[in-house]
Amino acid sequence: MRIPILLWLSLTLSLLSCGNNQASMGEPAAEVAADTDGSADMEMAPASEEASVDKSIVSAAVAAPGQNNEPISATPAANRKLIYHATVRMKVADLARANQRMDSLTRAVGAFVEGASEEREDGEWRHEMKIRVAPARFQTLLAGLGRLGTVESKQLTTADVTAQHADITARLVAKRALEQRYRALLAKANKVADMLEIEQKMGEIREDIEATESRLRTLNDEVSYSTITLTYYQELSQRRPDAPVLSFGSRLLQSFYNGWELLTDLVLGLMEAWPLVLLVAAVVAAVRAWRRRRASRAK
Repeated sequence: MRIPILLWLSLTLSLLSCGNNQASMGEPAAEVAADTDGSADMEMAPASEEASVDKSIVSAAVAAPGQNNEPISATPAANRKLIYHATVRMKVADLARANQRMDSLTRAVGAFVEGASEEREDGEWRHEMKIRVAPARFQTLLAGLGRLGTVESKQLTTADVTAQHADITARLVAKRALEQRYRALLAKANKVADMLEIEQKMGEIREDIEATESRLRTLNDEVSYSTITLTYYQELSQRRPDAPVLSFGSRLLQSFYNGWELLTDLVLGLMEAWPLVLLVAAVVAAVRAWRRRRASRAK
């Protein structure tokens, strides 16, 4: 009986030791798994943060213009609204030939002359014009102008109107939507007073819409076509006339006229100074009378 009991006890102890070993082996495995999961979470956290930041930047870049009434600051350069303007003044040797070359140059780059004037003054034959050209040909046209003559001055300016364009567009959309709402109210109005009031409001909104559309058209035109204000001139030679040769008789007659003018000026000057002449005459008469009285007393 002792042998089966000892055998049973030994089996029981061996089973308990195996269970403890498996439990001790399971705990490190669980800790390793937990550490692995934790490190994976820590590695994924920065990636998720970067993804969220990228998404916010992209969403800000593609946001509709005028949303929240804030200008777009992440718009790509290719989509920006830029206005280019240049002012050029140059001197040419032959203005007529320069005009012909200007016509050929503007046709070659697809530009057109919006306004021109020509005048001769101050020893110059001057031509002024306002040229409109597509932005893609702006620099090409400027380079061509430099070959017409000697450039004396050149000024280039670039205006970024992206935010202004977006603001005007958003205002226009809002005003059109407001006009549609007033149209819906007008269709539902039953009273004459309400109808008149709504029509008055619609008239005011229509004026605002037309003014905003005009501003937007002007802005689009300035963006679509760059402007070059060009002035080129040719110096004109001024010949001095030769002095005429006067004969002796002509010189004698001219001297007589000069003497007559001198006498006339003298008489007129005395006539203008008559109060002073009278005052001097009165002083002289008083002095003489005083001297005569003094001489008579001395005798």
